[in-house]
Amino acid sequence: MKGKRRRPRTVLLVALALVAGLGATVPAHADDPAYPFRDPSLSVDARVSDLLSRLTLDEKISLLHQYEPAIPRLGIQSFRTGTEALHGVAWLGKAMVFPQAVGLASTWDPSLIRQVGSAVGDEARGFQQTRPAGWGLNLWAPVVNLLRDPRWGRNEEGYSEDPYLTGSISTAYGTGLTGGDPDHLKTAPTIKHFLANNNEVNRDTSTSELRPRVLKEYDEQAFKPAIEADAATGVMSSYNLVNGRPNTVNPALDDTVRTWSSQRLLNVTDAYAPGNLVGSQKYYGTQTEADAAALKAGIDSFTDNDTDSAPTTTAIKSALATGLLKESDVDKAAGDVLSVRVRLGEFDPGGGRYGSIDASVIDSPAHRALARKSATEAAVLLKNQSGALPLKKSAKDVAVVGPLADTLYTDWYSGSLPYAVTPAQGIAAKLGTSVAGSEGVDRIALKDAATGKYVTAGEGDTGAALKESADTGPTSQFDVFDWGSGIVTLRSAANGKYVGYNWSNFVNDQAQPNGWFVQQQFKLEEQTDGTYLLRYAGYETAESWWSNPVYLGPTGTDGTLGLVAKDQAAHYTKDVVRSGVDEAVAAVKGKDTAVVVVGSDPSINGREAHDRTDMALAPAQESLVRAVRKANPNTVVIVENSYPTTLGSLQKEVPALLWTTHAGQETGNALADLLYGDANPSGRLTQTWYRSESDLPSILDYDIIKSDRTYQYFKGQALYPFGYGLSYTSFRYGELKRTGDGYEIPVTNTGSRTGAEVVQLYTHQRTSRDKQPLKQLKSFQRVSLKPGETRTVRLKVRPSDLAHWDVTRSKWTVESGTYDVLVGSSSTDIRARTAWQVKAETIPPRDLSRVTRAENFDDYSAITLVDESKASGTAVSSTSDGAWLKFADTQLGKGAEEFSARLAGTAPGTVEVRLGSPTGTLAGTASFPGTASPYDYTTVTAKLSGAAKGRTDVYLVLSKDLRLSEFNLR
Repeated sequence: MKGKRRRPRTVLLVALALVAGLGATVPAHADDPAYPFRDPSLSVDARVSDLLSRLTLDEKISLLHQYEPAIPRLGIQSFRTGTEALHGVAWLGKAMVFPQAVGLASTWDPSLIRQVGSAVGDEARGFQQTRPAGWGLNLWAPVVNLLRDPRWGRNEEGYSEDPYLTGSISTAYGTGLTGGDPDHLKTAPTIKHFLANNNEVNRDTSTSELRPRVLKEYDEQAFKPAIEADAATGVMSSYNLVNGRPNTVNPALDDTVRTWSSQRLLNVTDAYAPGNLVGSQKYYGTQTEADAAALKAGIDSFTDNDTDSAPTTTAIKSALATGLLKESDVDKAAGDVLSVRVRLGEFDPGGGRYGSIDASVIDSPAHRALARKSATEAAVLLKNQSGALPLKKSAKDVAVVGPLADTLYTDWYSGSLPYAVTPAQGIAAKLGTSVAGSEGVDRIALKDAATGKYVTAGEGDTGAALKESADTGPTSQFDVFDWGSGIVTLRSAANGKYVGYNWSNFVNDQAQPNGWFVQQQFKLEEQTDGTYLLRYAGYETAESWWSNPVYLGPTGTDGTLGLVAKDQAAHYTKDVVRSGVDEAVAAVKGKDTAVVVVGSDPSINGREAHDRTDMALAPAQESLVRAVRKANPNTVVIVENSYPTTLGSLQKEVPALLWTTHAGQETGNALADLLYGDANPSGRLTQTWYRSESDLPSILDYDIIKSDRTYQYFKGQALYPFGYGLSYTSFRYGELKRTGDGYEIPVTNTGSRTGAEVVQLYTHQRTSRDKQPLKQLKSFQRVSLKPGETRTVRLKVRPSDLAHWDVTRSKWTVESGTYDVLVGSSSTDIRARTAWQVKAETIPPRDLSRVTRAENFDDYSAITLVDESKASGTAVSSTSDGAWLKFADTQLGKGAEEFSARLAGTAPGTVEVRLGSPTGTLAGTASFPGTASPYDYTTVTAKLSGAAKGRTDVYLVLSKDLRLSEFNLR
């Protein structure tokens, strides 16, 4: 289970000595190609060492900020870390937009995802001739944070709740981005966000508690594969804390991550995260201390203060002056940066292997075709009752309705769509005729109950500030889109633009909800008298900058609307000018087919800095589906969103359900191909779809083992299980047989259509010293079969793949025993199984006579995991009297006589040693007098009674507010 070791730092010294000899022969002109760092025939290490030797200390320090300045005397251009490329190149103008990351993973097709990554890498290179602001070849993608909780606001950015699938997809995408040769990089992808970042609420101050098994078996396994395969060139540290320590100074950035690769890695911080160490996290007193700690922990590049590098470079220089850093620390980080720049070909003639790529690759015909293919494979058929799908092309009288029927939404990390094919447009193109349509949303007018005046907007593209007036025409009418949780958006009927707050007024000038604060959100709050208050619900603004909710009401002498307190808010009557449901029902009546497109807006239904509290369809959308279904029994529903949806009882009521992410400019063509059978659905879910939010514990609970999270441990009945997805054809599985390095099974297409099956192999360990997953994905293969075709699918799984983390010895172990091997079409649809007898080892009883880390418990109550020191280590902290830790199956032998423990905390307390249970036999009590700080540890001891012998479970019972780092019984 060990990764590749990083190059020793002595390589740098040897290379410097080598280059010192070469330096005597180089020409005087600094930009001469004869300089060793410009010589592609030399090794990367030699070139980096040569360049480092030519830089002044100030120049080396300048490389440690996101915006690295040019060094004219050496002919070196500026460099920037951090071009967003999650599912296409973002924020640089028009570029191909592929399906959201969770959609890419839903293809379960690493070969396709590698092609997508390669296309994105090409398009990133396509901007290199013009180098627009924000461009660079260090790409911040992919996101590999595990989707353990579907309420995470950034669910769309990740791949799966499963580390093996995440590792497979991220490695494929990253390999495409790099080009596959770690010494000659097309781009330099940075995987994010390290580590255990799966909540947005209090994201810079909340701590993700990772007991060793969760850390080793789950969270680290999402990051390791891409780094180990040289499919990524570094990691981004995340905002959150892990076990009480900010990830910006997580020592695992060096001690763990760098052991996974023999290449030098470039680790970066998330934006503004270094400042958080002193600001919101209050972990260090000065930025000098904070930046020094981050550099020593393994950060190479600081993303802070936007383009202003001065605060960072000043802090680093101060740390050097005060002895917090050595110049060798700067050399190490600067060398990591330069290693990536060398491998990108920056110093090669003509920019190296990829230096000639130009803008012609952007939005190329090949990339358009790839976007359509990936959008097609990403969709998952959730339900297909009585063969409702595929539709017949001969039945051309079709209506396409719903709030997402004729629009495409992009997310925060999307590029700008070069063109757009909506679902309605794709279906119309497929049929070669027009289709009936309706967004199915109400058009309303809001009349001030006190004055009789209407809320009115402006005409033309720029709109105008909302005000109250006597106008009753289109300027006083708004289309109301319901996004759930009471949130609505208002689109002016006068110009088709959304109303948003611009820090001064409310103006109808936005093409779609957008921006960091998403200021186009409102709530219509009904009052007891039947009137409504119009509440402003823009992200963060109302919640953080006003102490109470804020509402709209006339504030100007001309009736212009502004923000007011609730008791000053205008009371409006809501006049329905046009019923969205009635219009949609009229559109679908008598049609051969009704297609309803519902879902989410990525700017509203959870996003960066905002988690979801509600995974259901918006009530108005659910009502629309029911009304359409009642009006036309031939109703097909497309759910277009970025996360699992609870769907209520809707999934029982409609004959066909098709799910897709927001899939880019080819969404409409892909959906039409699927609906009409030109493509066979083959996507599979990468997350468990729960029936209710009540199936989930707190979003801040990261212990998937104890809280039974994800398909690995969840014991309830899912709405749709992990790995699920239907097809228009059927597949038969044959006999499962063991081969040399795995299993093989024949799979036959028994239907009448060509289709792709995703054959999934899971294992389950029948008996173990430790709680084991109910099942765990170990291998999969996507196979396309023609009708009647049989193919033998080979699934690789070795005994070493069965290892789990043994907390008694802090090592990976494979236990001897029987393992169930389960192969099927999803985690619950198992078609073949066998038993695998594995001879390995038996975990011996615990030996607590050795010093034992407290974090290596087997179970716990009222315990949190905290930082032992600011630099390293994890301790446990008790949150109440009677908190306990269990150390199972301990061999005390003929008797332990003394208990010794390292404790910290400002309050005195006790640690009891009990046997068998938290209230079992008391073997001894250690008294703790308290220390000066939570990081000031002292050793306490206690004599043990004669009961402390034999083989038993040992419990340590702690009083409140103690920190325990390690202990032993001897």
